[in-house]
Amino acid sequence: MPEITLLSVAEAREGFGFVYQGGAPVCRTCPYRHACLTLEVGRRYEVTKVRPVTHPCALQETDANVVEVKPVPRALVVDSRSAVVGSQVEVGRYPCRRLDCPNWSICAGPSVPAKQRFRIDSIVEEPAECRIGRTLKRVDAV
Repeated sequence: MPEITLLSVAEAREGFGFVYQGGAPVCRTCPYRHACLTLEVGRRYEVTKVRPVTHPCALQETDANVVEVKPVPRALVVDSRSAVVGSQVEVGRYPCRRLDCPNWSICAGPSVPAKQRFRIDSIVEEPAECRIGRTLKRVDAV
């Protein structure tokens, strides 16, 4: 069963990608919140289908289409021992100040969630460089 949510008419097109940020205070009283607020905060999604149904959206102050979405794989680094295709890993922002590291943005950067579970889709075979000595693998995960 596909995941659904509501997006403004301007954003509701196949291939549109976004990071779900969660609901706003105005969403608490919305009659469509159970269809709209179903995604995981901080996860990246892509629209796969636009349904021909619209609802008024108080947050967007316009109409919103019902859309089907799928999670988009993202590059992450995980401990080498955890890097198994199909496995579930919990990833969080690592406390590292080495901004000169080539993997900093997918290991400790602001785009990495504070703590979230991912399923590993693929693994880059060579080890990921770590300037503080951790043994890491680069993976694509959803």
